[in-house]
Amino acid sequence: MKISFGEFCIRSYEYSDLEALVKYANNPNISKLLRDKFPFPYTKTDAESWLIHACNQEVETNFAIANEKELIGAIGINLQEDVNRFSAEIGYWIGEPFWGKGITTKALQIFSDYAFRNFRLNRIYAHVFEGNVASEKVLLKAGYKKEATLQKAVFKEEKFLDQYIYAILKEELPEVK
Repeated sequence: MKISFGEFCIRSYEYSDLEALVKYANNPNISKLLRDKFPFPYTKTDAESWLIHACNQEVETNFAIANEKELIGAIGINLQEDVNRFSAEIGYWIGEPFWGKGITTKALQIFSDYAFRNFRLNRIYAHVFEGNVASEKVLLKAGYKKEATLQKAVFKEEKFLDQYIYAILKEELPEVK
């Protein structure tokens, strides 16, 4: 899969993404905003394990955000099951040199549209940790709405943090331009 937007794209992972994945993911300013499954330091072994998983998905749900040269971030969904089977959790990150440039917002808009078109989804949601104001802004700009605050639901870096839930329904998705 590859969807281009300007000089960037959302595409399938490639084993050749290894070096760029380590370069951009090995950053405490990124890992502190994500679940502990996203480690710091982010080693070559971590990247190899992730790429083996991502390149061999039975149903492709995780993708690279890239420029013309290399991977610069990632975006993906976790499809839910049972009574939540028409929902998916979305997650994303982008390398720090690319922060504040609108790339993540555009990628989120495009990927949300892709997910609704290609999976039987009615709702996509994201969890955001307290203090990650940039991610909250990205979600709002992409049309997501804040649904809830889970008080002190996350334990990260030796402290309890609120966790916010943002979501968008298929019928609410703005037209992607």
